Amino acid sequence: MKSIILGTRGSALALAQAEMAESALRAVFPDLNIKRRVIKTTGDRRTDIPLSEVARAADMDKGVFTKELEVSLQNGEIDIAVHSLKDMPSLLDEEFSIAAVLPRASRRDVLIGKESGGLKGLRHGAKVATSSVRRRRLLESMRPDLEIVDIRGNVPTRIHKLRESEELEGLLLAKAGLCRLDLLHDGVVDSGGKVLYVEELDETVFVPAAGQGAVGLEIRSGDMNALNACKEVNDGNTMRLVAAERRFLALLGAGCETPVGVAAEIEEDGELGKIRLRAVVFEDGENVPLRGEALGAGDDPEGLAVKLLAAMKDSKSS
Repeated sequence: MKSIILGTRGSALALAQAEMAESALRAVFPDLNIKRRVIKTTGDRRTDIPLSEVARAADMDKGVFTKELEVSLQNGEIDIAVHSLKDMPSLLDEEFSIAAVLPRASRRDVLIGKESGGLKGLRHGAKVATSSVRRRRLLESMRPDLEIVDIRGNVPTRIHKLRESEELEGLLLAKAGLCRLDLLHDGVVDSGGKVLYVEELDETVFVPAAGQGAVGLEIRSGDMNALNACKEVNDGNTMRLVAAERRFLALLGAGCETPVGVAAEIEEDGELGKIRLRAVVFEDGENVPLRGEALGAGDDPEGLAVKLLAAMKDSKSS
């Protein structure tokens, strides 16, 4: 293999993640000619409506940030698609597969605020923005007094909107994006000379999205050149953890815009230590989420997802 083409979205965060993938590949294959192709997705184009409505408006059933990348894979225009794993559907078409995941960054959500008090310090009725249905529902369950509004745009754009708005007092984002864009320093973000304060939210309560903080490398199934390259940069522990998280989503029939949080962590040291899987699920019409967790063997992450879902169903019916 002499050359390979990476496909990526064009946002600053997506390009930073593509650079991470390229650097990882170059470290193993120093003579490999790596090219990059920037592809605009439906989710990138439709910033005029809430993210939760994009798929319906575009007559898509899934993958508003991934479909065009998969088309380019299918057509042989790229060899590897670089994704924020949380944006990927929980079930892929058979012609595609996740060949690798890079070492995971923090999976936590953060609240960015104009004042330093964090979530508890927000005044009654404060206006907070998010593009995520999961974050919206979790925040509503914790602080029903807040006014939660939709926001679109890439990470720097959303931060700029918070800074310039006279109404917004807070913004929910993933910590990983701030770190990868080198925006977070000592608990604050400096936005155009204005200091914004960042609070990391407790992931046992504010449970992250499946795959949050992880970068996935998607290939055409059966492309052995791409598969062999990806194998060399895959982080095994991250792959096991996200496999459990994504399997739980798939069992629920949930997509990346369903209000579900699920997070796996290695409970013990060692390559095949125990994995703890924690989930929060908002069912239709319910303001109080269903929560659960389960512990299982590190070499059977998908079995752990089955175990957790069964336990949550049992607790609901009892």
